[in-house]
Amino acid sequence: MTLQFHNTLARRREALVPLDPSRVRMYVCGPTVYDLAHIGNARPVVVFDVLFRLLRKTYGAGAVRYGRNITDIDDKIMAAARANGETIEALTRRTEDAFHADMDALGALRPSVEPRATETIPEMIALIEALIARGHAYAAERHVLFHVPSDPGYGRLSGRDREEMIAGARVDVAPYKRDPADFTLWKPSADDQPGWPSPWGRGRPGWHIECSAMSEKHLGVPFDIHGGGLDLIFPHHENEIAQSTCAHGSPDFARLWMHNGYLVVNGEKMSKSLGNFFTVRELLQKGWQGEAIRLLLLGTHYRQPLDFTEAGLEATRARLDRWYRALARVEATRAGNASDPAEETRFGAALADDLNTPLAISVMDEQATRILGASAEAVPALGLAFRANADQLGFLGGGAARWFKGAVDDAEAAEIEALIQKRLAARAAKQFGEADRIRDALKARGIVLEDGPKGTTWKRAG
Repeated sequence: MTLQFHNTLARRREALVPLDPSRVRMYVCGPTVYDLAHIGNARPVVVFDVLFRLLRKTYGAGAVRYGRNITDIDDKIMAAARANGETIEALTRRTEDAFHADMDALGALRPSVEPRATETIPEMIALIEALIARGHAYAAERHVLFHVPSDPGYGRLSGRDREEMIAGARVDVAPYKRDPADFTLWKPSADDQPGWPSPWGRGRPGWHIECSAMSEKHLGVPFDIHGGGLDLIFPHHENEIAQSTCAHGSPDFARLWMHNGYLVVNGEKMSKSLGNFFTVRELLQKGWQGEAIRLLLLGTHYRQPLDFTEAGLEATRARLDRWYRALARVEATRAGNASDPAEETRFGAALADDLNTPLAISVMDEQATRILGASAEAVPALGLAFRANADQLGFLGGGAARWFKGAVDDAEAAEIEALIQKRLAARAAKQFGEADRIRDALKARGIVLEDGPKGTTWKRAG
């Protein structure tokens, strides 16, 4: 099945033709680790996780190399560490660990490689030296800057004219710049700031050169897919292209550019001042399941704006309840030997068509309906396709029982089971008031008991 995606650079949908099908390479801009990830940060992680899964299914898991960086040197990091009274290393490691835990909760696979900017400084310096040698960069007052007019193709990704680019880049006015659009590749560090020795003095890299160096080190140049949020097209991705192509004298950096759309909350831009700013950690602590957050992020096509609301989370949780009810029926039947190929084909075609996750989700809905209404004999074949498709989207991995019992730890689960046994003993002794008291106490905690011919089971209230 041919995979086709919208290429921001070409401004049209194009078939993915890997440079080497045995080594498909994708790079996505990762977090700057100075604070907890918010839901806007989570959207590209989840979107490109689905693409990573699709590439692995299409070309083989061993044939796909996915790089996503960790930016652990940045002025925002230095400011946050100073404000918190902690070292930069302590802040970045703590925040990186939190990012991984939160994205794990959303069901995102770890990338194949996750380079840190501070571990790639020699490669950045080498790339800057190559740009200077080719006449595309210059040193001035301990800074090194990329000379934008030296690249005749600059602006081809964003499509902006010169005035728009100067305004959009929010460039600093500096007397040592040859052109107002020139941007920083290297800058000096004060004694109390992190820095590394370089031919231009002790300093640190500019933001844009980091991704160029890290992607080249781990994927080579050119590679197949570069992804990120719409907000990164200019100046970050525009500058990446300029640096990498000019340093090597090559026309390509990444063949296909994919960008997810903006995220708003309740129809407004996310802002702490508006009280609509949510980190992934906050949502998880409020009791929202990672799968529900993930499903809401995938329920809108990745290139479209996404309005994130708690009402939307309620709807996705209800949808997942239905999927898990279908899964429970699959789990209760004998394992199937063969899947219905049509069920996987329709689903695969949706993802192959510019990662159309809303259509793929609707196919899952239809499959759940068929499973819930099918004869016992038909469930195994339907179930195989249903589970395979769910895995492609990153859902239903924990099993139905775990989902309905909710996010409880082993100690709480053991306590609930002990109370159920105590209730059963009370009923056997005809102490019905005590049995009802235990049932009502659990209900108040959001735990629903279900008595059946095979005993009493429990689940979280929907």
